[in-house]
Amino acid sequence: MKVFKKLQFIFVASVSMLMVRQVQAETQISFSVDNIKSDQARQDQNLVRAMALLDRSMEVYFSADGKSMHRFYNPDTEVRSEEKASVWMYSASIEAVNAILHGLKAQKERGNHNLFDKHYKRYADLLVQLHENAAYYLGTFNLISFTQSKDWTVYAVDRAKAKGAANVTGVLNVYDDQMWLIRELIEAYHLTGKERYLKEAEYLTTYVLDGWDCTLDDKGNENGGIPWGPGYVTKHACSNAPMISPLVWLHEIYKKKNDQITYNYIDAGDKQSRRSKMLRKADFYLDFAKRIYAWQKDHLLNSKGVYDDMMGDCYPDCSIVYEIVNGIKYRKNTQLRKAVGTSFSYNSGTMISGAADLYRATRSKVYLEDGKKLSDASFQYFAKLGSQVPAHYTYASDGFNNWFNGVLLRGFFQISPVFDKAGHYMDSFQQNLDYGYAHFLRSGLLPPDLLGGWHIDKDKNNLEGMFMFTYAAQYAMLSQYQIEK
Repeated sequence: MKVFKKLQFIFVASVSMLMVRQVQAETQISFSVDNIKSDQARQDQNLVRAMALLDRSMEVYFSADGKSMHRFYNPDTEVRSEEKASVWMYSASIEAVNAILHGLKAQKERGNHNLFDKHYKRYADLLVQLHENAAYYLGTFNLISFTQSKDWTVYAVDRAKAKGAANVTGVLNVYDDQMWLIRELIEAYHLTGKERYLKEAEYLTTYVLDGWDCTLDDKGNENGGIPWGPGYVTKHACSNAPMISPLVWLHEIYKKKNDQITYNYIDAGDKQSRRSKMLRKADFYLDFAKRIYAWQKDHLLNSKGVYDDMMGDCYPDCSIVYEIVNGIKYRKNTQLRKAVGTSFSYNSGTMISGAADLYRATRSKVYLEDGKKLSDASFQYFAKLGSQVPAHYTYASDGFNNWFNGVLLRGFFQISPVFDKAGHYMDSFQQNLDYGYAHFLRSGLLPPDLLGGWHIDKDKNNLEGMFMFTYAAQYAMLSQYQIEK
């Protein structure tokens, strides 16, 4: 049996390699002319390039058995780092596959079956594989939260050597990592109809919302906000806003059903006693989306119209504190006195997406106006015209900004059906990807700086795998935008 499985894998790997070469060849042959003559050609070019980038990334960043993702690869030295990707980085591969599946389905729905028939099944199969191997990041621990003590099986920051064996205690798991995966799990459910994706998404959602600070202040109002993780007290933009859209999607899944969920809260009477009650899922999810959105807008929106990184300046310090109520230990609120940190593009991008989804679900014009203002402010703040290439907008590419910028593009995409200017902002990403593809494509990979190219020192061209998956997701998203606009 083991020999059969090994031979089976070698066969699948060989087929996969052939598909990589085929997609790359399609890219080079069909779309070598810079002037795209039709919207259909643009849609095809974007999607084919997305597939080529994804396939090449799977080839160089993943181990031969497809089970583990490495963090770096250098196309000049052809050396792959021993360091494994964190679960956040790993989730970028799932995002890219989902984005491509979206693009393929969108083309099919509009009568173009060619790329769908060729590629849909293999990417749906790859999605299954990536999800199954994400279990190397899973672990179980007991958490004392604001309302209960409970065992949870969640995703660790770091990969373990066996499925389910990861260390997820303390700071070794964070809420935003669960959120990025929740998003992709719900996307996977919509794309495939497989209930297991939805089931896990809801379980992780319950875990994340268990982190919501439901303690009450002197006026009886919730302190609100979700800390970065169960081992932290600071409340980050990245551990709140990414949950808004998935909550709206869950609301939409259940809005015509009467399924219920347990809601844990603190009694407003004595401001201490923990209570629980049953609520309709659709109402619960939408209400929480609104509450998280309001908390982040109230606490982290700055004078430049974009979002700060987190609520910090802990008082008296940043230690996790507990209280005993009726003989039971619970987590207690830590006072956070001001917003601090850098404004990153993804923290505004998730709020644009949240505003767009909340507007669709509620038709409240407040969310629409918020989304428009934030889109304008974000483009003005994060995009710099002509600083590298004339008539092109530069976005920061240091650190993890390439991935952050992909989240901003997603925000523009999600609000584009109700805000035409967002399409103009998306065009800047199209320009940059095409410029990088035309000038700097090397061994099937793109550099971190799409407008500036590779480092002159070849030993310094260690490329983050998550950036390549992000570029693939961006191209697939732009293809979908071209189809739907």
